[in-house]
Amino acid sequence: MRAMVLERVGTSLRLDAEKRMRDLAPHEVLIRVHACGVCRTDLHIVDGELGEPSLPLVPGHEIVGTIEATGTRVSAIAVGDRVGVPWLGWTCGECAYCRSGRENLCDRARFTGYQIDGGYAEHAIADERFCFPIPVGYSDIEAAPLLCAGLIGYRALRFAGEARRIGFYGFGAAAHIAVQVARLRGQEVFAFTKPGDAQGQAFARELGAVWAGGSEAPAPERLDAALIFAPVGSLVPAALAATAKGGIVICAGIHMSDIPSFPYALLWGERVVRSVANLTRADGTEFLGIAEKARIRTRTTEFALADANLALASLRDGRIEGAAVLVP
Repeated sequence: MRAMVLERVGTSLRLDAEKRMRDLAPHEVLIRVHACGVCRTDLHIVDGELGEPSLPLVPGHEIVGTIEATGTRVSAIAVGDRVGVPWLGWTCGECAYCRSGRENLCDRARFTGYQIDGGYAEHAIADERFCFPIPVGYSDIEAAPLLCAGLIGYRALRFAGEARRIGFYGFGAAAHIAVQVARLRGQEVFAFTKPGDAQGQAFARELGAVWAGGSEAPAPERLDAALIFAPVGSLVPAALAATAKGGIVICAGIHMSDIPSFPYALLWGERVVRSVANLTRADGTEFLGIAEKARIRTRTTEFALADANLALASLRDGRIEGAAVLVP
């Protein structure tokens, strides 16, 4: 098969036109990839900001495709089924985290496009347990960003609880999906983008944000919660300063630059700072059901498989509105 391969962090991906596929394990399925989203986590892996990827590696963890073959013990899905594969690719099922509904924290977890070859390829192999049926109302390209941007945004939004006013810091793939869910729940969204990003602010307002401005701007009202999608540690004290007493700041990325010191007064008043780590299968089932019923839409920019480096560069430079998707 053709695949884009990362051989050394900090370098461009290489097109391998004859990459060999390994045999399927009993619980695995072979997927013909129709679309794979390009996530900021892929950038962190390629740029060396997440340690110890399994090299050489095929990145990509927002995979949509159809089953072409199944292992000998696969029972839940069949050849011809259309499925999506997310970031969480395998868990032990035995540890205290797995047994308490927190498989996203499993110490032995393995991740798609990180320790398991992902979807920047014509085919991918996945554990059947971590394949989700894709709602019929979505095309392959529309569905791909739901598998990470959508799931992580949804998990982050859940931690905001019943917050009425929510600040979104960074308005990329995850935020453009999560804002639609928040508006569905009747929550008010305030979008904070890169300073001077008039296009991004207009995009946020188009999707339902009641206010949009630069991240350096003060919030027009005190926030009940703030979701930080940009990997910028300095946004944590800024978000704390914008929240009301009892508010929560949720860091939704897998990587963030160092958080600078800040006065205790920003945290005082029972404010909370917490992170979101990965996702669970329950998140996937719940969110995809909501997305289908609520007609959540994704905005995408398509790239050919061989143009994966261009897609990553466009994401790095902030030139993607919504989500980038590779189409093998």
